[in-house]
Amino acid sequence: MAEFLLLFRGVDRRNLNASPEQLQALMQRWTNWMGDIARQGKLVGAQPLENTGKVVQGTKKLVLDGPFAEGKEIIGGYLLCKTETIEEAIELSKGCPILDFDEGTVEVRPIGKM
Repeated sequence: MAEFLLLFRGVDRRNLNASPEQLQALMQRWTNWMGDIARQGKLVGAQPLENTGKVVQGTKKLVLDGPFAEGKEIIGGYLLCKTETIEEAIELSKGCPILDFDEGTVEVRPIGKM
């Protein structure tokens, strides 16, 4: 089996105009989706990312406030899975709740060997 990283992009949860009930329902969809992947034995790990942090840049190792990304570039979290092929990882990604939003994307990336 190979490992694949699914990066969730494009939805800033701070800008969602949703009621507490709608947010709870959305979180339940995430829980159900990841639970299904776990039940298949394909989930390695998953975490949301905070909208704060620092960026270390260039040869001078400048430390900048960030990340500051445009809405479509925001990385909201990730899921690491094990599947036989990238096509299988893509099929898993199609159930991701971020795809309920027009700007939501899932980037599927193979994990390289060291």
